Amino acid sequence: QVQLVESGGGLVQPGGSLRLSCVVSGYNFDYLAIGWFRQAPGKEREAISCSSSHDDNSYYSESVKGRFAISKDNSKNTVYLQMNNLKPEDTAVYYCVSDPALCTMVVLGHGEPNYWGQGTQVTVST
Repeated sequence: QVQLVESGGGLVQPGGSLRLSCVVSGYNFDYLAIGWFRQAPGKEREAISCSSSHDDNSYYSESVKGRFAISKDNSKNTVYLQMNNLKPEDTAVYYCVSDPALCTMVVLGHGEPNYWGQGTQVTVST
């Protein structure tokens, strides 16, 4: 059973940065496709980023491409989401997720990953 625990959310001003972390347990981290979804108030869940288990490729939604960067530290079983130039529309609950088809979900913009963390709130506001 894959377990995902996020941290790092908070309140930040527009244009600021935050880094989210997700510690993974219960499965061989090297073989997991892992990434991030988010859900803003009143909106559907959005698949925003994935790090592939098959190669070194990363995938991003158009809404975050060029501003967010996903990375992994295999020695710590941890995945990160560096978020730069944050905008008020980035305000959402961010979920660490994992699924064999996760990167396809990010390309399509939607899906229902098998495994979810508890979520961490990111608020971008003055």
